[in-house]
Amino acid sequence: MKHVYTRFAVFLLLILPYVTGFAQVKRPIGIFDLRYTLTSDVKVPQNLNTAWEDVHLIATLQGIVNRKSPELYIKFVENGPVNIDQYWWNLYRQKGKWLYGRDTMVYTNILALVNAYKNEISGVVVYDPKVASTSNVASSISGIENLIAIRYDKDPSSLYSRLVVGGTKLPVKSWLVNPDGSSRFKGTGSIPGTERLSTGSPKNDAYLWFLEKYIKTGKCNTKYGAYYIDQEWLKMSKLAGRNHHTLSNHDFFVSKKGFFFDLSPWGDEAATDELSQKVGTDLSTLKELLLAAYKQNKGDAFTYLGGFPPWAFKYTKHAGGSHDDVPTEWEYSRIISAYNAFKDADAIGYGALANASFWQHFPLKEKYKQKWVTPGDLQKTGYLRADGSVNFNGRDFIIFYVGDYDASSWLSQMTPFMWDNKERGKLPLMWSISPVLEERIPMAMAYLRESASAKDYFVAADNGAGYLMPGMLQSPRPISGLPDGLDAWVKHNIPYYKRWDITISGFIIDGLAPALNSKGLDAYAKFSPNGIVPQKTPLTLLHGNMPVLRADADINQGSAVEAANAIIDRVDKRNLHFHWFRNILKDPGWYVRVVEELKKKNPKIELLDAPTFFQLYRIWLKQNPAAAAGKIN
Repeated sequence: MKHVYTRFAVFLLLILPYVTGFAQVKRPIGIFDLRYTLTSDVKVPQNLNTAWEDVHLIATLQGIVNRKSPELYIKFVENGPVNIDQYWWNLYRQKGKWLYGRDTMVYTNILALVNAYKNEISGVVVYDPKVASTSNVASSISGIENLIAIRYDKDPSSLYSRLVVGGTKLPVKSWLVNPDGSSRFKGTGSIPGTERLSTGSPKNDAYLWFLEKYIKTGKCNTKYGAYYIDQEWLKMSKLAGRNHHTLSNHDFFVSKKGFFFDLSPWGDEAATDELSQKVGTDLSTLKELLLAAYKQNKGDAFTYLGGFPPWAFKYTKHAGGSHDDVPTEWEYSRIISAYNAFKDADAIGYGALANASFWQHFPLKEKYKQKWVTPGDLQKTGYLRADGSVNFNGRDFIIFYVGDYDASSWLSQMTPFMWDNKERGKLPLMWSISPVLEERIPMAMAYLRESASAKDYFVAADNGAGYLMPGMLQSPRPISGLPDGLDAWVKHNIPYYKRWDITISGFIIDGLAPALNSKGLDAYAKFSPNGIVPQKTPLTLLHGNMPVLRADADINQGSAVEAANAIIDRVDKRNLHFHWFRNILKDPGWYVRVVEELKKKNPKIELLDAPTFFQLYRIWLKQNPAAAAGKIN
């Protein structure tokens, strides 16, 4: 609601924080609706610029003002008929919830919004419309220097004209373009302000300038980074949903004083957004950024990277490159893993996320418990015989990997459709959600646990507390030459698994990386003792006491009949009674229909809950030495 204050109330808000004996008064939460940037006619050039500039400014403003407490909230992300930001706001505005009773102040004008928070910012960082990468560098500087990001644009309706040249006349504290509008980064000579020779790429020079000035000097928090498309988006905005400039995602990483980049992971061709650069220049810069982060983090902490390769826009066949989408995803994963970094994978489709800097302050419980099963429980339910052997009774057991929820944006956007589905609770479902998502969407993680039915069980998504390729943590690491990173990975995962009471990693994407070796399996056994499902292991394996089952088929057919037929066909071809199937963004009703079809066509195929499935599988492995040793196909 819009709150109107009397002069006396305003006076109290100003003085009470300083009066001994009075509690700190929380100021109203600022509310701003950015949905106009999603619906404007972008055939008008300045409307397209506004769609970029306004969201960018507000994301950087949010990151600054929400750093210490939740102060500014926006409405932006739309998914079909649902405004996702309104959905989460409404959920926690209910009586007894976190935001209940907080006053709000609605702002309808971006200039008024900036003016309301101008005492919390130090000024402006202005970036160059002719060097696309400077938009990401501007976001990096925003968090470190408390500067809002504004694009150099002399059009009278631009933010630059209204907030810098005229109007509020905010001071420019950092210029990524010369004040006369000429480019600072030209790809020739030396990189401005440094002793480094130019790479020949204006794009890369800007990132390396930031590296020298902010990362190597210790000003940047390299535990957080962000891979989001730069302002090149303005030339190709129609290739994905309007919100896929992903500027709204910047706020969290600004609040953390992290670094931003948009670089090709491929070393065998020039980046598709700068064909004039020397082949491999983007990759070289990416590696240098990651190595600098690794060194600052002393190899002990992982770098949390938001975002995902912008495959619809750049670096793939969609943009004239030679590589497909998934190999590009995997190559990026392979590279970052070699430097102790993982991604929270805001991938195109549902990649937009807003207000993470706000929600990061949501109070989580110390632990969210789940119930495991014992052999005694399994005997009572008839899955174990009196002698302790598995009672198959002609049955094949299946488990669904209910995914993909390795991204804050995907879980935030899909909760109203997948989790709130009225048929949830009819079947046992293994919800596979990365526990590291508590960083940006803790409210969603808590909501799922607190509203779960007895048949909902939670495991980790790929590949634990963050998406990386764990084989790239194992020595030798030829890409980076760095020491083994497995111990650091264990240290990183344990607190997340402990809070969410997770003991299973539902899927491990090995991708282009080596398979997990013995030490890699040892590492997972320390935080995922009840099971893992990698791509590059023997079909069956018992590693110590940890059951290992090789990942099998994706079942994503829209038709329940087709999906059931695919499951039956796969079960018939495998010399095993335990079967894992991966599903992507399927609602509970789809699973109900698939299981109904399975019962009609093969009633001996039975869907189990995760604890029962993995506990039975472990018991069976112990009773079958050849299977435990990985000797069956």
